[in-house]
Amino acid sequence: MTDLPRPIDLLPHRPPFLLVDELVELDPARLVRARWHITGDEYFFPGHFPGAPTLPGVMMIEALAQAGACAPLADPRFAGKIPLFAGVDKVKFRRRVVPGDTLDLEMEFARVSSRGGRGVGRASVDGETACTAELMVVLANLDD
Repeated sequence: MTDLPRPIDLLPHRPPFLLVDELVELDPARLVRARWHITGDEYFFPGHFPGAPTLPGVMMIEALAQAGACAPLADPRFAGKIPLFAGVDKVKFRRRVVPGDTLDLEMEFARVSSRGGRGVGRASVDGETACTAELMVVLANLDD
């Protein structure tokens, strides 16, 4: 896909909780590569941690989930659905992420159906793995 949509056009999330700035590669319902540019202005840094701002691990997982949600939501079969977490497995944190870093996000799905899917994700900075996880998502109707 050469003309990629903006994450805000696919995801139901909005600032300050939209954690995906751009899509780099998108194969609907299969693969997504995206980026989150960590500026240091994010709302959680003053408290995590004062004097040593560090991206919370749960925010990395959420960023992976948001990036991953772009893959099924870009598929017309799943238009109008809302992605909800169904589970997180095999999470590993490997490196600290700090203001000024760009977090590269990758999620790959083996299969996505009208009910949801399971993907393997990796967040990295400059090619160095920061986090890996398996994520499960349910694709719900907006009125559920």
